[in-house]
Amino acid sequence: MGAYGGPARPVESAAGETMLLWSLGDPASHRPNTFVRHGSGALAIDACGRRLTLYQSPSNFMGASGVTGAVVWDSGVVLAKFLEHAADRGLLAVRGTRAVELGAGCGLVGVVAALLGARVVATDLPDRLRLLRKNLEENLGPGDGDARVAELVWGEDDDPDPELLHPELVLGSDVVYSEEAVDDLLATLSLLAGQNTTVLLAGELRNDVVLECFLEAAMEEFVIGCIEQEQWHPDFRTNRVAIFILVKKKPQSPESSHF
Repeated sequence: MGAYGGPARPVESAAGETMLLWSLGDPASHRPNTFVRHGSGALAIDACGRRLTLYQSPSNFMGASGVTGAVVWDSGVVLAKFLEHAADRGLLAVRGTRAVELGAGCGLVGVVAALLGARVVATDLPDRLRLLRKNLEENLGPGDGDARVAELVWGEDDDPDPELLHPELVLGSDVVYSEEAVDDLLATLSLLAGQNTTVLLAGELRNDVVLECFLEAAMEEFVIGCIEQEQWHPDFRTNRVAIFILVKKKPQSPESSHF
């Protein structure tokens, strides 16, 4: 499906998909933050043959502002390790592609994509860019990959940086977090994704209503699949996270719209 050569279970119904994930996976019964530590100033993780260090800002996350992008989440770790695992198995061609990360936060997914050979633009809100830029600079030296930071406000930027338009990959972790944000996220996905774009989103399974809202709205424009845990990195699997793959539906030709 899209640029991913492995199996993906088709999502045919938003309600059916959320019921399946919650009834079979029972995410609430599994421990949260399996792979991360939100109270730490940095998260160390091995990826792409090296030790990465992602700086966090626990005070911003735990304080009144509750900035979720100030710490790394399990969904980011799962998606980053999935990219590495899929690339190693020849199921996802990352090298030489353009990749845009949405809601990049601490930047783990973008760093791994760059180390795998993608030209990455990691995007987030203006007040998140300082920490994001620091993590890219800390983990990517000369010859390590091409990555830069860009501001992107979902649903508000109708004329984004041309480098953000129609990349081969759009990546996001924990970007489906509230019903209020769904319309803006989808407006941005619709704007950035082209017919040859593969969207990979990993999300924490906290709220079935929010996920169903997103899937139902996204299915109007995208074909969606769920990449099941058997395809993830074997050491980074949890029932509290799901990975979805989205590709734009092919536009109808004028002839096909008439009976």
